Amino acid sequence: MIDFLSNYFYLSLIAGFAAFFLSTSIYLYPVIINVSKLKGLMDDPDHRKMHVSKTPNLGGLGIFLAFSLSMIVFGILTDLVPTDLAKLLAIMGSSIILVFLGIKDDLTGMAPKKKLLGQLIAVLNVVVLTDIRILHFGGIFGINELPYVASVLFSIFVFMLVINAFNLVDGIDGLAGSLSILGSITFGVLFSIKGNYLMSLVATIFVGSVLGFLKYNLSRDKKIFMGDCGSLLTGFLLAYQGIYFLNLNMEIGTTNNFTNSPVILLAILSYPLFDLLRVFAIRIREGRSPFSADSNHIHHRLLRLGLSHKRATFTLVIANSLLIAFAFLTMQLNIHIHLVALVLFGACVYLLPFLKVFDIKNGTQLNVSVLVNGSDAHDVASLKDSVASDQSKTFKSDLNDMPNKIKGQSIGKEFMKDRTKTFNSLKGKLRNRKDKALDKDSVL
Repeated sequence: MIDFLSNYFYLSLIAGFAAFFLSTSIYLYPVIINVSKLKGLMDDPDHRKMHVSKTPNLGGLGIFLAFSLSMIVFGILTDLVPTDLAKLLAIMGSSIILVFLGIKDDLTGMAPKKKLLGQLIAVLNVVVLTDIRILHFGGIFGINELPYVASVLFSIFVFMLVINAFNLVDGIDGLAGSLSILGSITFGVLFSIKGNYLMSLVATIFVGSVLGFLKYNLSRDKKIFMGDCGSLLTGFLLAYQGIYFLNLNMEIGTTNNFTNSPVILLAILSYPLFDLLRVFAIRIREGRSPFSADSNHIHHRLLRLGLSHKRATFTLVIANSLLIAFAFLTMQLNIHIHLVALVLFGACVYLLPFLKVFDIKNGTQLNVSVLVNGSDAHDVASLKDSVASDQSKTFKSDLNDMPNKIKGQSIGKEFMKDRTKTFNSLKGKLRNRKDKALDKDSVL
């Protein structure tokens, strides 16, 4: 048994299953859900949200508890050297800061500047204290090793970019969690190939923790959202694994190196980064703040095409997987050609739903079930109430005018003409308001 546990590969797999067990078998999430309901710690729906009923949004707390407890137990079993122990403690410290920020923002709200400041402190904890930073560009744009100050500043930028990218894509059920699982599985395999079992342990434990969350996030009767506390933690751990992979692959004298590792990293994190840059570009082009809310995300487009949350998530995970496979299959190319090829291929894959062939026709019937599960549920409800009110007023008016119509002997053709005109008017109002509901801004 001791020999079995000394094999770090098997130990990593056991740690991942243990994290999943903690998430699903000790009533971790049911307790969080029940406490949230009893104390009113719920995410209230409005016209900008993707749901129509009050839902607990502290799922990230469950991810953190399962991840941290598993890391503590299995970190002890791996007999870490002091440098690795320092890295593990830095990960835990930064995770605590980000989870606290997320919980506060989920429950009471937080000013963006304070939120960014908290993220900066968490990032500096690992970049400066444990020296986890981007050391080398790998020859992209002719840049190789970075000076210390440039390395620190660029690493902070990458951490903040990835953290907020995952915060933004957490817009439909299962998306942020599934993307983080895909990324961590990929990183875990790469770390195992490179022989770094501390980071493979981090990756597998994180996968098990998020899998336990998805069980409830995709549930109908016990649903819970990741919330900012989960999306900030997810983005941080994915950025940490990505930068660690870059440094591990750039070390001189190591075996099993992967060619063009910066391009491979971009492929793994491609969907969150591509979607963030795309919506920011659209908002800036329209003269709005890049942080303003809208419904221009790719997952919004998939919902408008009639896909459910689960199908939209599955579609985007498959798309991201295709880019990862493409990056590995073409990694023998020149790094600049490799980068351009990945960007072009990614643009073709991620922008596919925006082709004209998928355009929603004006005469197409509105898929109310999709909207009720999406960001426009509030608009649909308001639309139904408004139309019902218009119908009531119209019918009352017709009822009051009925004696006059009968008296004037016009109950025949004139009455039917008026009814047809009224019906067409209501139909036009319904179509216009439906279009406005589809185009109305929403937040993630």
